[in-house]
Amino acid sequence: MMIGKGGDATTAISTADADSVTVRGKDLTGDLMGRVCFSSYFFLLTTGREPTADQEYFLDLLLVAIAEHGLVPTNQVARMTLAADPECLQGAVAAGILGCGSVILGTAEACGAYLSEAREAVRGAPERSEAVTSLVTSIRKSGRKIPGFGHPLHKPLDPRAERIFELADSRGVAGQHVGLAKETRKAVHEVWGKPLTMNVSMAIAAVLLDLDFPASVLKAVPILARTASLLAHLAEEKQTPIGFVMAHHAEEAIRYNGESS
Repeated sequence: MMIGKGGDATTAISTADADSVTVRGKDLTGDLMGRVCFSSYFFLLTTGREPTADQEYFLDLLLVAIAEHGLVPTNQVARMTLAADPECLQGAVAAGILGCGSVILGTAEACGAYLSEAREAVRGAPERSEAVTSLVTSIRKSGRKIPGFGHPLHKPLDPRAERIFELADSRGVAGQHVGLAKETRKAVHEVWGKPLTMNVSMAIAAVLLDLDFPASVLKAVPILARTASLLAHLAEEKQTPIGFVMAHHAEEAIRYNGESS
């Protein structure tokens, strides 16, 4: 019994036979291997086309920007998982990736959705800044949060976001979405009555959308980047284990306040 709606039983990503592997219509060994870098290959795999020079440059830049940020929850849970089962590297990586959500690491996708909403809000508006402020105000009144704002460490600026915008401006790729992100920062400061850090997730979403990356890739880029970081932490965990140390300190930090029955 088939569950769900049926469709064409096809894939456009790859095929293989005894003598060759074809990826997105290109010969893996005869064309791609030795010619394209991994970030270009990721772009080809996910979009079906090879990136422009700017798309490749900024994909590399963003992967570097978001890969590593210390002992964040994704890395902690991965290290504790490996400590519990040292032979299960893939399980530890998976545990870390499962932490990519709407609060940590996965917010670029939500930022992209907001920027799409902002793009529609300013379409045909006589004053773009007023339209953005009106949108931000309505979001605040509804109790929603603006994704891409706030950071527990980087205040008042996220240096990664500022560097991304700086390079986007200098290379001439900053477009409507980067502009909307910057307008949103001004509006958020005004509506919230205090400066809130625009974090790296908003910068990632804005630049990727300006470079014609599909929205479906926005969350994939941080996941791909953080996988590299997880593997680094897990390699270190095998050499200098701290997984159980972190687990011990977590247990010590939490006070039991339950009542006896």
